[in-house]
This record gives sequence, C-alpha cells and structure tokens, in this order.
Amino acid sequence: MALVEDFVFFLFSSPTTVLGAAVLLLTFYVFFFNLINIQKGQEPPGPRPLPLLGNLLQIDLKKPHQSLFELSKKHGSVFTVYFGIKKVVVLAGYQTVKEALVNYAEEFGDRDITPILEDSNRGHGILFANGDSWKEMRRFALSTLKDFGMGKRSAESKILDECDHLVEVLENHQGKPFDTTPPLTHATANIISSIVYGSRFEYNDFRFQNLVSRANENIRLVGSPSILLYNMFPRLTSWVKNRHQILRNAQLTISDVKDLVKQLRETLIPHSCRGLVDCFLIRKQKNEDSSVGASQFTEENLTFTVTNLFAAGTDTTATTLRWALLLMAKYPEIQDKVQEELSRVVGNRQVRVDDRKNLPYIDAVIHETQRLANIVPMSLPHKTSRDVTFQGFFIKKDTSVFPLLTSVLYDESKWESPHTFNPSHFLDAEGKFIASDAFLPFSAGKSTFGLVLKDHF
Repeated sequence: MALVEDFVFFLFSSPTTVLGAAVLLLTFYVFFFNLINIQKGQEPPGPRPLPLLGNLLQIDLKKPHQSLFELSKKHGSVFTVYFGIKKVVVLAGYQTVKEALVNYAEEFGDRDITPILEDSNRGHGILFANGDSWKEMRRFALSTLKDFGMGKRSAESKILDECDHLVEVLENHQGKPFDTTPPLTHATANIISSIVYGSRFEYNDFRFQNLVSRANENIRLVGSPSILLYNMFPRLTSWVKNRHQILRNAQLTISDVKDLVKQLRETLIPHSCRGLVDCFLIRKQKNEDSSVGASQFTEENLTFTVTNLFAAGTDTTATTLRWALLLMAKYPEIQDKVQEELSRVVGNRQVRVDDRKNLPYIDAVIHETQRLANIVPMSLPHKTSRDVTFQGFFIKKDTSVFPLLTSVLYDESKWESPHTFNPSHFLDAEGKFIASDAFLPFSAGKSTFGLVLKDHF
C-alpha cells in the first residue's frame, strides 16, 4: 500500500503531462482489476472498486456505517470494500460478528491502528496499541479496576458522591431549560477521575473543563470525513485542519496529564494507592528497584493509559445518559414504570449496587437504551493477526476488518422490533431481566476495553 501511495504522490506532485498521467492511470487501472480478478474466487465479495478511489462513491463519509449496512444487504455478511486503496473486510449481522470476534478471537483480535491514531497515541496505552505493551497495560488496567471495586460496592461511594454534585447542579436551574451535556459529561468524567487520580475536580475547574472538552472534540474529529480521507491517503492529506487540531489537543492533554501525575508522584505513599496512577507509579518503582528488564511500565504508557481511560469512559457513559433522558421524555409511560419500580423497591433512599437484581425493568431500560442509541455503530477497526479462512472466505494476514455493530444491534433475527424503544427485548414473560448475546454496544472479544468500562459503570 505504501508503494502505491508513493506512486500517487509522485504522480500528482510532479510536472507530468496530462496525457502521461492518463497513461499511468490506465496502466494502474488494468493492474488493479487484474489483481482483484485473480483474488475474486477466494476472498469475500463486494462492490467493484474504482482505481485510487475504491468504493468511496458508494460510501457516505459522514455516516459510513449506514452505507456499509446497506451494502451488506446486497453482498452478504462478509464482504470487501476499498476505502481508497485500503482494502477492508466488513462483518455484518449477529452470527458473523460474534463468530469472528469470539470464536476467532485470536485471528481477528489485533487492532488496526489508523494513521491518525498512530500519530496521536504513538503505540502506547490500552486502546490503540498491539503486542506486548498492549497486553501488559490491559492486564494492569483490568486488575487495578477490579481492585478498586468498579461495578461493586467499594466504588459505590464515589458514584453516589458524584450524583449528589450532579443533582445540585441540575436543581440550580430551577426547572428552566438548559443544556444537559456539560453537567452529565463532567459528572461522568469525575467518576473516572476519582478512580484514575484518586480525587475529583470541581465542575468549574479550568484544567478539568479543558481535559473534557479536548477529549470530546477529538472523538468527534476522528470520525470526520477529512480524517477518514487522511487515514486513506496520509501522505497526500497530512495538511488537513482536523488532523492538526487532533494532534494539538492530544499534546495539550499529554502536558496536563503529566503535570497531574507529577503532583501525585510528589505526594505518593508507598503501599497506599489513591488511584490507578499511584498503583502504576508504585509498580514502576518496584520494577526499577528489582532491575526488571524491558518493562512496559513507562511514563509514556502511563500517560496514554490515563488519557485512553478518561476519553473512552467519559464519552460512552455520558452519551448513554443523554440518550436515556431523551427516551424517558419521549416515552412517558416507560418513565412512569421506571419511577414505580424505584419507589416500590428503593423508596426514598439512594439506589445502590445491590439493588440491581431487584430492579429488572430498570435494568432492561438501561440495556435497551444502549441498544437503540447505537452510539458505537462501528467497532474500532480490527486486523487479522494471521491468514484465516472464515465462513468459506480466505482473508489474508494484516487485513483491516470493520465489525458493523449497528447490524448486530438492529438484527431483525435477534430483536422483535429492532428500530423501536422496547425494554421487553430484555424481559421474559414473567418480567424478569434476561441477557441477550446480541447485545454488543461496544463490540466483543479480547480487545474490547470499552466493554469492560460499560460493565463497570
């Protein structure tokens, strides 16, 4: 792919005549389709691509998941598309996505680190990395979250404390219209902060507001059409404005996180962890004292692990909460049932983790909110770790793979009414909560840290 991109770069940056360029493009056209025709009998089918452009004319770059969903109806649950010169295998539907990410977890388990994520994360952290570094950081983060009791009673006090601050902010508006995004995002970010740093921020803290706003902006920009084009042609489009804004935001966040880590290091008490950062610093010091070679507990991995957790945990949870408010307002009869169950089971006290098993309807409403909201319509790109034959198709090593989660959450074979808000999707005939294998709001498989965060919150 790099060779082809170099060819394109040379073609459009040199004083080649129009006629010469046309001849070169025609030659490339013939080569391109001969290559595709040779592979067509063994690889997943798909719409015929154009040279250089691939299938871009068939894909809405503002909503690529919708275009891919429509293409899956014609080409099947495993098909090939070209984003420019980049070949991608798309997985659609519950059976196919689950089989690939669970039954073939090793083969489809690597992350496909796009150019923009490579630029901004540099191969560090727990979301956009592969290999030994990713394995070690993921293992550390999971065990540390477990030690802090995420999703259990030991973390309950932090959540309840933040809920009190959130309610106070909401009540200050005295029933007047206001934008719910800032307080919900700040509350969610503070729960993450209390686990990561060991303390919360005031909502009006300037650094805290900047950390939140930059994380949210980068998540939005990464999915923009210009960044999708940059990921396809990094040499040709490195000048795009959104790329420079993402890198600027990332650098400012790195600076802030390093400063916060420095403050925690100066007040660190060995054998006493206030948060994930303390645990990391203590582990790092132990490795250095014992002369452990080639340790992954580096300053870079700490910085990017913290930023990954902060961004992923804040955005997904806050967005889900906003969807819940919207759906409760749109469906007052469901809101009434939620209130009735709360009043009957909980009464006037605060809800606690142990109440969940006695609140089946509310549990169903939360799950149905995540399903219908479809806030992650496409999983982060995966990559095959080796050659694999899947559902009769041969897929080469290092092929980019897009699991289409929207096709799972709206799979008509798994959901009675996939396009409506129906909590009964998660209730049996007796009104008891039932889990569904097709509930994959953040993907599945060994690389899915977002799923871990969802379970903890």
